[in-house]
Amino acid sequence: MNTLLNIKTRNAVLLRMAELLEQERENIIDINKTDLDSYDGDDISMFDRLKVDDSKVDEMKKAVTHLASQDDPVGVERFSFKHENGMQVYNKTASFGTVLIIYESRPDVTVEAAGIAFKSGNKILLKGGKESLRSNLKIVELWHQALKEQGASKDWVEYLQFNRTETQAFLEKPTQRVDLIVPRGGERLIAFVKQHATCPVIISGRGNNFVYVHKDADLDIATDVIVNGKTAKISACNAVDKVLIDANLPNKDEFVETLISKLKSYNVEILGDEATSQIDGISKYESNDIWYEEFLDYKIVIGEIGSNEDAIEKINTYSGGHSSSIITTNETEAQTFMANVDTAAVYHNASTRFTDGGQLGLGGELAISTDKLHQRGPIGLQHLVTNKWYVHGNGQIR
Repeated sequence: MNTLLNIKTRNAVLLRMAELLEQERENIIDINKTDLDSYDGDDISMFDRLKVDDSKVDEMKKAVTHLASQDDPVGVERFSFKHENGMQVYNKTASFGTVLIIYESRPDVTVEAAGIAFKSGNKILLKGGKESLRSNLKIVELWHQALKEQGASKDWVEYLQFNRTETQAFLEKPTQRVDLIVPRGGERLIAFVKQHATCPVIISGRGNNFVYVHKDADLDIATDVIVNGKTAKISACNAVDKVLIDANLPNKDEFVETLISKLKSYNVEILGDEATSQIDGISKYESNDIWYEEFLDYKIVIGEIGSNEDAIEKINTYSGGHSSSIITTNETEAQTFMANVDTAAVYHNASTRFTDGGQLGLGGELAISTDKLHQRGPIGLQHLVTNKWYVHGNGQIR
């Protein structure tokens, strides 16, 4: 077990990592090109997540630099109590110990997740996908250099080069202590981890996010939010897949035609229900099961809904519990929607694309949890801790 490093050393490692990412920028991008050239799949969202360019390196640098500027999340007092027998009782935050993150495609996770885990005093085990192996190994090499230069053990950041069979064996019978597992990827990966893990798992589940255009919506805002949510980054779990349009919306046909035109300009495939598929540009979907699907593609479903209550019920039935948004000028209807929709993030007149640790003020995220325990939504630095009771006495017995 690694002894907790003091905060000065942890921050020094993070800042050195930022310097090394800059120094090795061209090498990282060149190595990543080899991963991209070797990728033989046809999943455009996975390819998008796999790619490292200058802006991605900038984001990695920003993530570790920001982490170094944040307060230490370990040892923060949450509660104190003076017992009548004289004992002094404290509850303080504490590191989990060892966190395993299993992820697909994204080399930036090798920086951001490791940084968040390390800053919060945890050892991180990284299990990336084979498609990003070269990129990940290069980044882990930089972590090891930063740790070594600050006199810290390389064991704080460990990369697991396991195939699927080896991963299953490790999950079922770990060869070292693992206190928490976070799978970051598609539903198949998450189901695989849940099936085989023998320790707590935080589920970073599917998106399948909804926008509800209420009858009192500002239609310009509605158009902008939907187009941004669908097209800005199709590989993101906070992208929009479903749109519900109030049957009582004034100028509904004109609004839908404008929306179709905007989406078609991005080559988005538009599917609809019985009502909306009557409109040119929208094809009828084959099965209601499509409402459950997360697309991660240039694809969207637009349906008609009778009321705010019906929209809430539909979202709570089909969504992945990630994000949802209501577009309306009616504050009361917005409050009803936001209080009753069961998603980790709810929006009023804003894009679901903001469900992201950096955008919501956390500076980064380990994952976005669709679980309700122990943290919901983006898991930031201050959430990657558990707690511990410290009780000081002078011989008290019960």
